[in-house]
Amino acid sequence: MPAIALGLAPAELDVPTQAYFDKCVEKIGFVPNVLAAYAFDMAKLSAFSAMYNDLMLAPSGLSKLEREMIAVAVSSVNRCYYCLTAHGAAVRQLSGDPILGEQMVMNYRAARLDARQRAMLDFAVKLTERPHEVEEADRDGLRRVGLSERDIWDVAAVTAFFNMSNRIAAATDMRPNEAYHAQARTPAA
Repeated sequence: MPAIALGLAPAELDVPTQAYFDKCVEKIGFVPNVLAAYAFDMAKLSAFSAMYNDLMLAPSGLSKLEREMIAVAVSSVNRCYYCLTAHGAAVRQLSGDPILGEQMVMNYRAARLDARQRAMLDFAVKLTERPHEVEEADRDGLRRVGLSERDIWDVAAVTAFFNMSNRIAAATDMRPNEAYHAQARTPAA
């Protein structure tokens, strides 16, 4: 099954991209379909991968789990099938809690979150649904739960990235790899 509904032929992978794809297969057992979807254009794939890796994997005051939680909360608002499946699996995996992963996908407000996590997700959802209403009181709420100025930037950047990604996924009918559905479904021992 193709990764997307558009008939875009994949470009020839350059050496660094082939190495990146090989690393994906080595680490997780497959190349995520989002990467396959972007593989028709090496410049777009490179830009997407660089931004994703910087936002989601680089050092940050936000934990990897918190960044994945933002991805899922945003994707839940946007009803992005691809990102809810892929990043819901990441929340299950990083938290060791399959129930948390499901709560995040369905409605993050049902999860037992700490004040910091709840404030971050409330901000991300507001920025997704009503960006024109974000004001200083919203940023102050994040500061009150311990987020630094840089952390606030990172919450906003992850939120914005997933709003963009959700729209690309919706426009192209991007399909998640089937492997995501089964990942981390039992509690970590």
